[in-house]
Amino acid sequence: MRCPAVLVAAPASGQGKTTVTAALARLHTRAGRRVRVFKCGPDFLDPFWHELASGAPVHQVDLWMTGEADIRQRLHQAATEADLILVEGVMGLYDGDPSAADLARLLGLPVLAVLDASAMAQTFGALAHGLRYFQAHSHGPLPWAGVLANRVASERHADMLRQATPEHEWLGALMRAPALALPERHLGLVAAQELPDALQRLDAAADALASTPLGQMGLADMVHAWGVEFSENFEPSRPLTPVHPALTAADLHDLKGRTVAVARDAACCFIYAANLDTLRALGADVVCFSPLADADLPPCDAVWLPGGYPELHAAALSANHALRDALRAHAAAGKPVWAECGGMMLLFDTLVDKAGTAHAMWGLLPGTVRMQARLAALGPQQLDWPGQGDGHTSALRGHTFHWSVADTPLTPVARTRRPGTAAQPVASGADGEALYQLGPVRASYFHAWFASSPATVAHLFRALPGKPTA
Repeated sequence: MRCPAVLVAAPASGQGKTTVTAALARLHTRAGRRVRVFKCGPDFLDPFWHELASGAPVHQVDLWMTGEADIRQRLHQAATEADLILVEGVMGLYDGDPSAADLARLLGLPVLAVLDASAMAQTFGALAHGLRYFQAHSHGPLPWAGVLANRVASERHADMLRQATPEHEWLGALMRAPALALPERHLGLVAAQELPDALQRLDAAADALASTPLGQMGLADMVHAWGVEFSENFEPSRPLTPVHPALTAADLHDLKGRTVAVARDAACCFIYAANLDTLRALGADVVCFSPLADADLPPCDAVWLPGGYPELHAAALSANHALRDALRAHAAAGKPVWAECGGMMLLFDTLVDKAGTAHAMWGLLPGTVRMQARLAALGPQQLDWPGQGDGHTSALRGHTFHWSVADTPLTPVARTRRPGTAAQPVASGADGEALYQLGPVRASYFHAWFASSPATVAHLFRALPGKPTA
C-alpha cells in the first residue's frame, strides 16, 4: 500500500490553504483518483468544500479533541481505500498546543506550505525557511513537501518568489484571481451547499493548480518526492475496533431500539460526520429533519439540534409554528433534546439578529439570545460527566465558537472547562460554557465531539438521563 499524503498548512489563517486543499482534491478526483480529505481542528465549514471536491466524507483530526488513536485509525482506514490523502491544517502551522506541526511530526506527514505572497518578494523565501526550520532544534526536523505561493501578482513576481526558494521546495504559484477566493461570513467560509456555483469555483481553482509543479505531480511522483510509506506511519498503536477506539463492547447497544432525530439544513448544519457515526455505533437509528421546511418531527425518541446559522434564518424559523409545537410536545412527553450553540439559540424566547431585529423563537428555554459585533468565545472545551455509579467521570470533548450571548434566568447545571484547567464552580462562568437544563431539554454553546465519550452521549439521548455535575 503506497498512498501518498500531505498536510496543507500556512503561516496564518486566510492564506488560502482551504482553497488549495480543495483544488488539489478536485484535480485528482476529476482524474478518477480516490481522494480522502481530513481537517485539523474542530472546523465545520471547510469540510463542506472538501467533501464537495472529493466526493467522500471528511473527518476532523485533532490531537486533543479526537486523540491520536482515533486519528491513526481513520487515516489508516483511508489509506486502505484511497489513492491520495490530504490533511488541511488549522490557523498557522505552529499555532495551538498541540499544533498542526505536532501532528505532522507524529505521523510523518510532509507539510505543503501555502503562503500568501501579496506585497512581498524575496522575503517569501525567508518565511518559507522559517516555517520549515522553526522548532527543529527542540522538536526535531519537520517533514517537508515544499511551498506554494498564493495570490501572486504576475509572472515576474512569481519568478522572484521562485528564485528566493530552494529549487526542490518550489511547488509553484497561483495568480491572484477573484474566482479563486471562497466567500466568507462571520463564522468562516460560506458553506459550499449554499452556493449554486460552488463546484465551478472548485473547478476553476483546480484548473489554476494544474499548471503548477504541484498540480503536475502524479501519485508516484509524490511518493518518490516525499519518500514515506504511509501505511506504516498510520498503523494504529493497538488493534482496530469496529468503529473507533472510544467504543467498548458494552457501548455498542446503549441506544439500540431508539431513534434520534437530527436537525439538518442551512440553519442547523454544524454536524461532525463522526457524531452521526457514533450514534449509529451506539445502536441508534438516525433520521434527519429540517427546522426550516418541516412541519413535524419524524417519529423519534430523542432530538439533536446541532449548531449552524439560526440568526440568518430567524424569520423562517420563527414562522414555523407547527414544528415548534411538535418539539414542545416532544419535550412535554419527557423525551430528550440536546441543543448545541445555534440549535440552542432557536430554543430561546427571542433571538435578536445583527441588525437589531427581534424574532420570537420556539420558547422551550426562557430568555433572549443576541448577536453581537465581535466574537464571544472560541477554543477547546470539555464537559465532565459523572459515571454510572463507578465513581469515575467521563469527559466529553469539543469546542466553542460563537458571536451571540444568551440572557436567561436559568441557572446552569454545569460548565465546560478548557483543557488542562480544573473544573470551575457552576456560578463562576470563568472560561467555561454554561449547560442549561429544563426538563428533558439540555442546551449549551458547547459543540460536542461524540466519539470522545460514547457513554456520555448515550446519557444525553436516553429518556430522563442523569444530571451532570460541575
